[in-house]
Amino acid sequence: MGWAVLAGLAVPLAAASPAAAQEAPAHDDPVRAYVTNLDSDTVSVIDTRTNTVTHTIPVGDRPDGVAITPKGDRVYVANQLGDSVSVISTRTNTVTHTIPVGDAPNGVAITPKGDRVYVVNFNSDSVSVIDTKTNTVKTTVPVGNGPEDVAITPNGERAYVANDLDDSVSVIDTRTNTVTHTIAAPDGPVALAITPNGQHVYVANAASDNVSVISTRTNTVVTTIPTGGDLPNGVGITPNGRLAYVTNLNSGTVSVIDTRTNTVTHTIPVGTWPRNVAFTPDGERAYVANELSDNVSVIDTETNTVATTVPVGNGPFGVAITPKAAAPKKPHSATSS
Repeated sequence: MGWAVLAGLAVPLAAASPAAAQEAPAHDDPVRAYVTNLDSDTVSVIDTRTNTVTHTIPVGDRPDGVAITPKGDRVYVANQLGDSVSVISTRTNTVTHTIPVGDAPNGVAITPKGDRVYVVNFNSDSVSVIDTKTNTVKTTVPVGNGPEDVAITPNGERAYVANDLDDSVSVIDTRTNTVTHTIAAPDGPVALAITPNGQHVYVANAASDNVSVISTRTNTVVTTIPTGGDLPNGVGITPNGRLAYVTNLNSGTVSVIDTRTNTVTHTIPVGTWPRNVAFTPDGERAYVANELSDNVSVIDTETNTVATTVPVGNGPFGVAITPKAAAPKKPHSATSS
């Protein structure tokens, strides 16, 4: 925004009052990555401008999945052995609420409106639905056996749940919070992500070394893609929807899938036991949590190479990145009407 002011496109520089100049922030808030550390019971906060850890936040026992509200004001962390969800304020980077959920919560997803959080409970075979206004569980949805992960369509109408132990994907109608479809998957579905246009779900099948692509129109598997890696464990899709990044746990690699051809185009070496992946809002970088390396690999998505590695806590697992900060509002000058 500074260039517009300097160019005189908003108000002439001389016309701005000292008070107005003080009101304008020097820059937008940084985009931050929140990484759960299973063995440290903490969340590391990475400033993506400098790729350094700025905060370490104590949470519950064995934090696993993590998601951030669309406004970027709160982070929801599933504590696997704590049977709870920690709510972090991104303004203070402290825990403000702890919410009891089911047994062994893992994956977390938040609706596009930010009004509900869906948390899968592995040992309860259920999904807890949290009302973000009250930070309480409003309902519990039975799903398949051993749910590991959840993703919500961009229109917020459906949640897809990967059930590891019965090789299926449950489809939840978020208006009624009931399961409307159960989709057979290859052996070991553990993670999933939905394309930005909402047309396809990419499911990582750990025991099958492949990725299933589900059509959200028909709720059927339309193709299956071998990753070329051993034990695919996490999946993320770039903001433009063109690429899917799949972590291969035992290979220490990330497979890059072109979503137009559904073929693997690159294989990127990362750390030991890569778990989950998330992207900066501009899609220029991917952040991969490496559980046994105690670090995060930062991938340049243009070159598909690791640009840097960021040390974090013990056993990094989940990763979520804040949305792009809103542009600061133009301050009113003294002569504004």
